[in-house]
Amino acid sequence: MRSRLFKRFYKSLQHKESEESIDIQPDTKATLQHTLDEFADCTDLVSRTYPEIGVVILFFGHLVDDEKLNRDVITPLMGVSSISDVPQILQRSQFKLTGDSKELITGILTGNVALFHNENCYLIDVYCPAARSIEQSETETVITGPHDAFTEKAESNLSLIRSRLKSSHLKVIKVTVGEITKTEAYVLYIKDIANMDYVRELTDRLINIETDAIYDTNMLIQVIDDNPNSIFPQFLTTERPDAAVSKLTDGRVLCFIDGSPSVISAPTSFFEFFTSSDDYYQRWVIGTATRLLRYVSFLITITFTALYVSVTTFHYEMIPENLLLSLTESRSKVPFPPLIEALLMETTIELLREAGARLPTKIGQTIGIVGGIVIGQSAVQAGFTSNILVIAVASSAIASFVIPSYVMSASIRLIRFGLILLAGMLGNFGLALGIAYIVIHLSGLTSLGTSYVTPVAPFQITDWKDVFVRAPFWVIKRRPTQSDSPNKVRNKCGNEVIPK
Repeated sequence: MRSRLFKRFYKSLQHKESEESIDIQPDTKATLQHTLDEFADCTDLVSRTYPEIGVVILFFGHLVDDEKLNRDVITPLMGVSSISDVPQILQRSQFKLTGDSKELITGILTGNVALFHNENCYLIDVYCPAARSIEQSETETVITGPHDAFTEKAESNLSLIRSRLKSSHLKVIKVTVGEITKTEAYVLYIKDIANMDYVRELTDRLINIETDAIYDTNMLIQVIDDNPNSIFPQFLTTERPDAAVSKLTDGRVLCFIDGSPSVISAPTSFFEFFTSSDDYYQRWVIGTATRLLRYVSFLITITFTALYVSVTTFHYEMIPENLLLSLTESRSKVPFPPLIEALLMETTIELLREAGARLPTKIGQTIGIVGGIVIGQSAVQAGFTSNILVIAVASSAIASFVIPSYVMSASIRLIRFGLILLAGMLGNFGLALGIAYIVIHLSGLTSLGTSYVTPVAPFQITDWKDVFVRAPFWVIKRRPTQSDSPNKVRNKCGNEVIPK
């Protein structure tokens, strides 16, 4: 860290000395020779010369649109009969005059054509990178509702949002992150609805990022988190345009980068990770029941296996008499204590989960069959584990799949191991101690400076109708308190609306 700071300080001194010197550096002015020197050994750089009119153009063929290139650059130059007619052609709007070398280099790298004529330099925007078509999200599938998803192209993602939110109050801020990659990041918010303090805070964090490269929004989150050492995600990510627009209208601030299909929503509450777009596309009773089921699944996945270890190690009196005989008979063949037995089974489940995720689709399907045979029958018959533990581990694994957010599901799976260790060492007291620590830790987290467990702390009973339940739309009249803004606009019915 000290060496890095020293290098920056040394570079700043060099920069200051260069500014104070009388002679201007020769590479500060955009010239053909300097540009060719910068792109030396770049075999993918295309150079075309038109000696009869004194024009040279440079561009990267894989970053430009051939149709735009021919229409805006090649065709106008081919129509010039003499060198005296070139200045008249270059007065067209698509030719942007530039004299700064840094701007010229950046323009070529971002899909522009650089045109050199005499001592002047021009940039023409013909950018059109390769991008996949809009498809359905594989990580956030829904039964009802829209089936389109964001892509890696920022312009395409902006169009998906603009097509759903036709308001001039939707504002977009562009920021560049990454010293080497120069990744374009976009901050979106709705004026007069979003809290501008959150917009400024998120924008400042993006501007102050000091790293060489940013490739994905999930990587970006890790450098702008309020608590980067916490296991819990503090920003919600989504690949669904309808979910992103819903967050915007709720007063949230969005952020996404060019090259990633995920969009960040901030500020975020812990309970937002248990909501899904399906909740709003179904009847409110069904949506409420499904949401409550997810909270029950959360409790099952973190406590079920740990409770088995605690009861079979310290608290046999909690087991019903009929079940106790079956459990004793099942465990009589197992050579391991319940703690080791549970850790081995949970580790095996995680290995199967990772193997199924990394292998190709056709091969990954066989992993489930092999795992079911190994864990379900062979492990029990060989005395490697008990029947009841298999049921507990399988129930915990299934419950973890119910949680819509994969990032939150991964965090919860890791928490399960910690609770199993505490239950194996301290019994029910250790399990209660672990749960208490989780609650305390969650209460201390923040997202863009707001409480992570809103609306429980601070207590906001009015927000519960769209957190723990999915109330009818005519009941949900106010936006979440967490994203509350002093610039509220309401209609005659008391509902908050987007200003016109």
